[in-house]
Amino acid sequence: MKGYKVFDPDWTCRNFKYEVGKTYEHKGELELCRSGFHFCKKAIDCFKYYEFNPNNKVAEVVALGRIIEGDGDTKCVTDKMKIERELSWHEVLDLVNTGHANTGFGNSGDYNGGSYNSGHSNSGSHNSGDWNSGSRNSGHYNSGSHNSGDCNSGDWNSGWHNSGDCNSGDWNSGSRNSGHYNSGWHNSGSCNSGDWNSGDFNITNGNSGCFCTEAPTIRFFDKPSDWTLEDWRMSEAYLLLRRAPLSPVKWIPEVDMTDEEKAEHPEYATTGGYLKRLSLEERTEAAQKWWNGLNKFEKQTIKDIPNFDPIKFKQITGIEVD
Repeated sequence: MKGYKVFDPDWTCRNFKYEVGKTYEHKGELELCRSGFHFCKKAIDCFKYYEFNPNNKVAEVVALGRIIEGDGDTKCVTDKMKIERELSWHEVLDLVNTGHANTGFGNSGDYNGGSYNSGHSNSGSHNSGDWNSGSRNSGHYNSGSHNSGDCNSGDWNSGWHNSGDCNSGDWNSGSRNSGHYNSGWHNSGSCNSGDWNSGDFNITNGNSGCFCTEAPTIRFFDKPSDWTLEDWRMSEAYLLLRRAPLSPVKWIPEVDMTDEEKAEHPEYATTGGYLKRLSLEERTEAAQKWWNGLNKFEKQTIKDIPNFDPIKFKQITGIEVD
């Protein structure tokens, strides 16, 4: 079976080193999401598990042995895999977009540089119109989006001189930073070159202190663990839970809106839909339905989170695991 696999820039995946042209065999039990060589039949599904980043390596692979296929998407696992050839980023873009000449991800239009655009010639994301350089525009010829500061090249910036996206601080070169002078991602502190730091001047990830060079371990279910935040963010359990419908709001597109909803939310004519605030009962029902749809391997992957406590898990997510 032919498929696709994504690797870190050094051709590692889950700390295992691969080489193009070589064949690898797994000895022992073969389980989806747990053991064996994993791949996806569709290239676009690989990026549910790996960041859509041109620095990562993408390869065409061939499963030569026994294969177990997943239920939810095209993810598979095999006990014998050949790394057939490396794909250029141009080839990857052609595989993940249904339009033409797109440099983003999940576009159905043409000549888009952002992601999930249904129009044409957009450089932002989630645009349904044409020739937009910002994001979430439903009209045409829009140049920016939701910026309250000055000199922003990204979107949703309330600070100044940001080159990333979703920054509320100043002079950030990364993305989603609320502090200042950060070059990493998701920092709420300042002057961090790593990611997910709430402290300052850290060069590692996930630090709440200052001037740290070593990543700390984190707590799970109110108990200490030997995992770092990076271990958690790179885990199969984290990637699975990111797909869970745990948000308190849900986007309702215009086509699915009732007449009553349209009357209550007239802004739908401009935005193409509205954000519905879900009740606790609706959120719990959606989360439980998602859990029930997982296969036994995916459920066990989440149960294998350090210190897993089903009572606390239900208290937080609304999901009854047993």
